Amino acid sequence: MTDMLSRAEEIRARIRDVPAGTWVKCPGCRAGAHRDRLARHQNTCPECGHHYPLTAGERVDLLVDTFTEHDADLRPLDPLEFVDSKPYPARVRDAARKTGRQDAAVWGVGSVLGHPVVLCVLDFGFMGGSMGAVVGEKVSRAAEHALATRTPLVVCSASGGARMQEGVFSLLQMAKTAAALRRLSDAGVPYVSVLCDPVYGGVSASFASLGDIIIAERGARAGFAGPTVIEQTIRQKLPPGFQTAEFLLENGHIDAVVGRAELRLTIARVLRWHAAATSPPEPSDTAHTAGTPVSGAPAGSAWDVVRLAREGRRPHFAEYAAGVFDDFLELRGDRSKEDDPSVVGGLALFDGAAVVAIGHRKGRGTAEGVARNFGMPHPSGYRKAARLMRLAERVGAPLVTFVDTPGAYPGIRAEQENQSGAIADNLALLAGLRTPVVSIVVGEGGSGGALALGVADRLVMLENTIYSVISPEGCASILFKDAGRAPEAAEALRLTAAHLHAAGVADRIVPEPPGGAHTDHEATFAAVRAALSAELAPLRQVPLAELLDRRYRRLRSAGTFADADTERL
Repeated sequence: MTDMLSRAEEIRARIRDVPAGTWVKCPGCRAGAHRDRLARHQNTCPECGHHYPLTAGERVDLLVDTFTEHDADLRPLDPLEFVDSKPYPARVRDAARKTGRQDAAVWGVGSVLGHPVVLCVLDFGFMGGSMGAVVGEKVSRAAEHALATRTPLVVCSASGGARMQEGVFSLLQMAKTAAALRRLSDAGVPYVSVLCDPVYGGVSASFASLGDIIIAERGARAGFAGPTVIEQTIRQKLPPGFQTAEFLLENGHIDAVVGRAELRLTIARVLRWHAAATSPPEPSDTAHTAGTPVSGAPAGSAWDVVRLAREGRRPHFAEYAAGVFDDFLELRGDRSKEDDPSVVGGLALFDGAAVVAIGHRKGRGTAEGVARNFGMPHPSGYRKAARLMRLAERVGAPLVTFVDTPGAYPGIRAEQENQSGAIADNLALLAGLRTPVVSIVVGEGGSGGALALGVADRLVMLENTIYSVISPEGCASILFKDAGRAPEAAEALRLTAAHLHAAGVADRIVPEPPGGAHTDHEATFAAVRAALSAELAPLRQVPLAELLDRRYRRLRSAGTFADADTERL
């Protein structure tokens, strides 16, 4: 008994000797972890992945290879002589002692896996990362340096919002930072916003939401008003998962949710893409393999081609993205309402050059087909596509679209959200987009729902694909009063790739493997890659003004008609 008591006392003594904070209990799974083990896991729980807060210094160390800080000596003043439970200067001094910094933001220049970057990081440990004049100034200086050097900007936000002790001067930092970032956007220099935990108020409603690409770290919470403010102000009960990173992704506000361990690589992929966008592309060694475009009548009937175009085993956009491009990073959301999964797009590398790729995604099988609405986009899908088109334009990267849809979704919700307006906006945007555009029909090209991704400098069609104002079934029902006459309508509509190439609508037909694209995905990817290389190479050499003029004349020449002079002839 005495030995047991002695042993217990020895254990208690050892516990007393352990420095406070050595062992940490996870708030997610309640497991205990040694501080050293957490550090080896980028301060995430090894058991459940819970992300612990990072200081500004830890965040910098996590992301960059090298870093040179600028303006470390900027410190806040007290314009209002504000006092709550203590004077504002005293609060600032306390925060400075706690963090070793003059204010809540750190900015400087460095590199991420060898790619140059301008980095600004907010430290929640300094007065909740609140934005006063110093934070606003550092974010603005970082943006201005990025503009002057044409270096991508990355800002990592963790903030409770505007700093109340600086009153309206804090409020005005929202407009100040937005103005600096607008100039950066106009110049085509990418800005990546990283949402750490948490991001609320004036920071969320200014620079944190203005990224060309917005990434939320897993576990981050973000929104305009925090849950406490909402519940106390309007007495509204909030649902589970409200304002989480996953909530933001589902509602289309951000591009991706990324775990801390993958964050550095994800940012590096964006920086590599930007570097490719600003460098002359290397001469392609695949352009010569594009072959002679297929021409003439289709081997089977038009209805045979319709059925092959709709074959459920044909490659879908995600497979083209992996099989045609060297790298593809998906960007999600329309920044307003949702992420429509029937339209997928993102940053791609092709033959070492940067492009933006967007495509319809039908899904394979019933479950995925339902989830992706069978490739029929809602207005939010077209607005997501428009956002990515504008990104391509700003950085000067060519746009490549993959068309495969029965048509735009025609339901009640689509009308409530102005489907016509969304499609019309895309048509006008593509008509004047200030970068080369190539569109590839890889399945069905159904009506305006296809054309909203299909206005291009060059139209490429796979051999067994279709493009039409209406489906054969729809045409037969309306004009022949008999849906069973769809095969006859297909012939009358002259909707196959061969018909459209003969009519001068399609510029190139890509041969498919015997039996169709679904019989050999790899051969199909190789053929598409070769055709795309052959089409992009000459477009890159055309001066922008001439490119836009050619595109307008192409669109202007569509259609045949007779006038009085024609009749006299």
